Amino acid sequence: MGGSVAQEKPRARRGRRRGRHRGLMAEINVTPFVDVMLVLLIIFMVAAPLMTVGVPVELPRTAATPLPSVEEEPLTVSITAEGTISLMETEIAPDELIEKLRAVAAERQDNKVFLRADGRVPYEAVAQVMGALNAGGFNNIGLVTETDGPSMDGR
Repeated sequence: MGGSVAQEKPRARRGRRRGRHRGLMAEINVTPFVDVMLVLLIIFMVAAPLMTVGVPVELPRTAATPLPSVEEEPLTVSITAEGTISLMETEIAPDELIEKLRAVAAERQDNKVFLRADGRVPYEAVAQVMGALNAGGFNNIGLVTETDGPSMDGR
């Protein structure tokens, strides 16, 4: 009975975890892409309300309540303390205002416009811009003010 039992050497396990073939991985890892997109989404959600109108105007304070939000981006006309007129963020000469408003009105579904005027602007200048807005096709004019101002009943 002189038989011997041959023992096998243990194999190295380098290739077993990835399988038999060691090739390039052709799959795209989307997890970092999704992470970056979520961060960008949050940044834009926070920054978007701050980018609506960039013309610095010191609005008067009133006791009026805010208007409900609208579906279309609101058209905004601003009058600064120096008397310059801006359509959204673009400065416009007063004699070109009605022409530009008519062109914008032809492309928009809503005829609502927000008028932002500095508190130091004379009433006559505000009334002239309101007349230009009406002549340009915008009949629904909202005057933008700051909230929590004084009210007429003394409260």
